[in-house]
This record gives sequence, structure tokens and C-alpha cells, in this order.
Amino acid sequence: MSRSERLLDLIQILRRHRRPVSGLTLAGELDVSIRTLYRDIATLQGRGAPIEGEPGLGYVLKPGFMLPPLMFTDEEIEAIVLGSRWVAKQPDTRLSAAATDALAKIAAVLPDDLREKLDATALLVGPSAEATREGADLGIIRKAIRAERKLEMTYEDASGVGSRRIVWPFALGFFDKVRVMVAWCEMREDFRHFRADRISDLAATDTRYPRRRVAMLKEWRATLETSRKR
Repeated sequence: MSRSERLLDLIQILRRHRRPVSGLTLAGELDVSIRTLYRDIATLQGRGAPIEGEPGLGYVLKPGFMLPPLMFTDEEIEAIVLGSRWVAKQPDTRLSAAATDALAKIAAVLPDDLREKLDATALLVGPSAEATREGADLGIIRKAIRAERKLEMTYEDASGVGSRRIVWPFALGFFDKVRVMVAWCEMREDFRHFRADRISDLAATDTRYPRRRVAMLKEWRATLETSRKR
């Protein structure tokens, strides 16, 4: 690994941690000596990276730091292109357009050699065996998730019976044949999974739900883990 690649890896490691990380932990992840780690941190600080901390206390990267021209490995480029191409083929037109635009923005700031690799990536996304059923406007759901706002909707269960619901959406699952909204249901007073193709009369509200999305996501994951162990 070149030194420039190591410095980029160090930035990425620090980005994953919100709390100070010890020098020994960072050195271990990079597989370098602690002295090399200290030199690398000093180099990044000299280049303007807002890394705070000192030996014995740990290091943390302040949010908002942006690297100059992006550098990716071959595998990272393949992952970016493959993921973007998959999203671009989805029926959600706004998300599809966003994936195409994002890939174009990434290509615009890449060095020439990496841009050529981006264009020449041979990983393709084939057609689905069945058309994906979406039903509800996923753009409304995604916006409500980001803003932590309640949604009103009619939901049809497996037997075809519909009921009016008020839900607190906090996640959206993209499966091969269906999209699933994960939310707290006020009627059931519990977490529920709602298939997008069974949602109708979907309406956004200006009402913020009383809990944080991140907290509900964590609690929901804990309930899934508990159910798996039974």
C-alpha cells in the first residue's frame, strides 16, 4: 500500500468513529507502527484535515472534512458503478435519476485514469425476472423518513381488507420484487412492515413523530435479533 492510499484509509477509519480512537487502535487497523501512525496524523493535519486529539487521549475527525480529488480502488469503483446502475434501473424515477446524476458527479472529479476505469467497468445489471411492484410513491416515504414526519395511508392486508393507518416511517427495504416500509404503527402500537404495493391514499403530514428515527431503527433491529434467538 502506498502512503497516499494509507492516508486515505486513515481518513476513512476516522470517519467511521464518532468518538476518539486510540493511536494503537488506528495503527492496528492500518497495520503500521505507532510512530508511523503519528507521522501520518501530523501529515493530514498539516494538509488541513481537522483531526483533534493527542497520544494517550485518542483522535477524532471533525465532521464536514472533504478530501480533494477522489481516489478509489478498482473494487470500490466497481461497487459504485454496480450499485448506481442497479438503482438507476428501479421504477422510483427520482431515485433512479439521482443515481445517474451522482455517478456523473463522481466521474467529473476523478483523475483521468480512474474515470476511464469507471466508464469501462464490465459489471452489468440484468433485467429482473418479474417487474418490481411499488404501488406507493416511494419519494413521499423517503422524504418523510428524512424529515421524521408521520404518514397517513390506507393499508391492505394479505386478505384484501384495508384499514386507515398513521405511521412513523424510519426505514425502507428494497427487495427484488417488492419494497417494504418499516414503521411504528399507531393503530397496532408496535413496529410493522408495510409492503409498498399494498399502500394506497398515501399522504404526507407536517407532524413530526415524537421519537428519533435512529433510536427507532436501533430498537427495531434489537427486536429482530431477539426474535431470531427464540
